[in-house]
Amino acid sequence: MTTTDQTPDAGAAADAHTVDTVIRGVTVLAPTSRPAVGYPEHPADRAAPAEFLPEHSIAISGGTIAWIRPDAEVDVEALTAAGAVIHDAPGRVAIPGMINTHTHSAMTLFRGAAEDVPTASWFNEYIWPMEVNLTDRDVRIGTQLAVAEMLLGGVTTFADHYFSMNEIARVVDEMGARALLAETYFSSQGAEGLDRSAAFAAEWNGKANGRITTALGPHAVYTVDDADLQRTADVARQIGVRSHIHASETMFQTESLLAKRGVTPIQVLHDTGMLDAGVVIGHGTGIIEDDLRWLTPFADRVGIACCSKVYQKHTHSSTPIRMLHDAGITVGIGTDGCASHNTMDMFESVRTMSLVQKDWLRDATWMTSAHALDLLTRQSAATIGREHDLGSLAPGYQADIVLIDVRKPHLHPMNDLAAALVLSVRASDVETVFVAGRKLVDDGRLTSFDLAPVMSEITEAMPRLVDRSHGTTIQTYAP
Repeated sequence: MTTTDQTPDAGAAADAHTVDTVIRGVTVLAPTSRPAVGYPEHPADRAAPAEFLPEHSIAISGGTIAWIRPDAEVDVEALTAAGAVIHDAPGRVAIPGMINTHTHSAMTLFRGAAEDVPTASWFNEYIWPMEVNLTDRDVRIGTQLAVAEMLLGGVTTFADHYFSMNEIARVVDEMGARALLAETYFSSQGAEGLDRSAAFAAEWNGKANGRITTALGPHAVYTVDDADLQRTADVARQIGVRSHIHASETMFQTESLLAKRGVTPIQVLHDTGMLDAGVVIGHGTGIIEDDLRWLTPFADRVGIACCSKVYQKHTHSSTPIRMLHDAGITVGIGTDGCASHNTMDMFESVRTMSLVQKDWLRDATWMTSAHALDLLTRQSAATIGREHDLGSLAPGYQADIVLIDVRKPHLHPMNDLAAALVLSVRASDVETVFVAGRKLVDDGRLTSFDLAPVMSEITEAMPRLVDRSHGTTIQTYAP
């Protein structure tokens, strides 16, 4: 592949008068031609390389990518005369804006506040007692910190699942990011929980010039009962959105539910209509082979979010990606919240995932760097239902573009660019970030947001936020 240009029906998008910005001199990660899912039978097929286009230009028009062409074919003078801004970036690599498929953004407030404890203690003795302390203002500043960290690290879209979602939506709108937002609820809240989540989803879907899309946010199979899950599926269909839920987070959860009820969490999602309505499933490390019969009929509307670092930290094994891919189920990459993952660094997430997968299956040919990049980009977009306009650098796709400076000692020499992106690149190597064609990060700095006051306010609030002396909790972890 040497060029990616607009299709004939793209019309005037390629005309110099309609181009807003041209990024020049970059090496572009090209859209992949590898199968989206499935485990190729032959090792040579598994090792299909990622494709890169050196010395190319990307044109942005009205927030989308107009064309991608070799630098030599671009008339810079004509573009400049027509008012286009030229962004010269030789030595940089352009990748699609990364998509964090599962996180809880405001949990930046609890970074490092619950370490080296078992899962039940993490929830019952630390996180849920501390979350009692949260105000809307706390959620706002915690989200501002999270969005800043994500943008600086090349994450342009995140799928968030948390409380006070109106505040989070306002932050996304103000800071220029893109997000799939779901207001969390528990059955212990009664009908009001789902009603609030549904009202948010209906009000905010498509807002912020389309940068905000929504989902319903039932917390988990063990905190939302079957009747509420069935109602959730019905409401999701009525609104026209998917749901975002924790399910089969651990093998213990799966085994526990099998012992109690004779069903797995995935079967519960099937039987309540959640899979049919469409769902992003957080984690899925407890998905078993028998679950495939429930998942595969809905492969077009179900995605699994894998957050490998969290599973290593909490000894939760791993998302069975090969098994899911063989069945045609999409898997994307996420970080989970900072209380468990510690950072919002998606390069760290994909690196951990790729190495864990090799070790877990004892197969060095599995989860190649090219395959990992596909999960990080195209499959993460598909996980949240946005494979048609996110996750690839191609004409007609959203101009969510990340430029990485690979002229660093830890990236030299560059024998394998795909391997470098998965195994060596750091979030701090991100230099420039565009979202919908707007430059939000330039030279490693936020262009329109001052983070210093937010960090100071969070520091002052910490004693109150981590206080657990009140003896109350928002929920009880008992899967």
